[in-house]
Amino acid sequence: MASKNKNIKKSASNKPVILVTNDDGITAPGIRSLVEAMSTLGEVVVVAPDSPQSGMGHAITIGKPLRLDKVEFHGEFLGWQCSGTPVDCVKLAVNKILHRKPDLCVSGINHGSNSSINVIYSGTMSAAMEGAIEGIPSIGFSLNNYSMEADFSACVHYARLISKNILTNGMPSETLLNVNFPDLPLKRIKGIKVCRQANAKWEEEFDERMDPRKRPYYWLTGKFKNYDKGNDTDEWALKNGFVSVVPVLFDFTAHHAFQQLNKLRWDV
Repeated sequence: MASKNKNIKKSASNKPVILVTNDDGITAPGIRSLVEAMSTLGEVVVVAPDSPQSGMGHAITIGKPLRLDKVEFHGEFLGWQCSGTPVDCVKLAVNKILHRKPDLCVSGINHGSNSSINVIYSGTMSAAMEGAIEGIPSIGFSLNNYSMEADFSACVHYARLISKNILTNGMPSETLLNVNFPDLPLKRIKGIKVCRQANAKWEEEFDERMDPRKRPYYWLTGKFKNYDKGNDTDEWALKNGFVSVVPVLFDFTAHHAFQQLNKLRWDV
């Protein structure tokens, strides 16, 4: 593993500074569980969207101004809410709130899995990816349960363990982690598996309906299909009671395609 960036200074208390964000919004239960997990590891700074931003991917706001407002919960300062996307939150946190890079950026805990192909669409993972692009060790956390009443207690344990390891040992270059938790109590989780992303995707359909003015509108629906039978994937790990950890690159270059493409004639 690469060593941590030695240019990043600790906070005044000499603790690591940990940026916490998400895509479900600053009031979502998942982000409060993530704050709980990080609070014993360092100084936590929360910058999150003011409303749910699921499925936003790596969208940024360029056509309208962004707002940052302080948020309190039960009379205590919680953090800043941002009118933009999860990626906007990371950019603003680094540039306008922290005025430097934090020691760690964590995103989540998402309500719902971000395994396999979901990493492409996920606002949770895009926030972590933006952190990695900035050179910050970054992790996205998701629970395989979409309910707002989901139990995150096992996630807190493993999120703290994984984050502590990264703070201590650093992150491989140009890499972030996609961590997904099975929807199980702590005593039933078998451990952590470092996995590859499964070959799985959504087979999508659009449910067509009519509004009162007889104009059609559409709801995106579909079924998730796993075509991958390997026992080294994130889908296998989750199905078999493990926490899946997938190292993700933000360099999308398909290096394996160079040999085939270089055989083609490009001078015609």
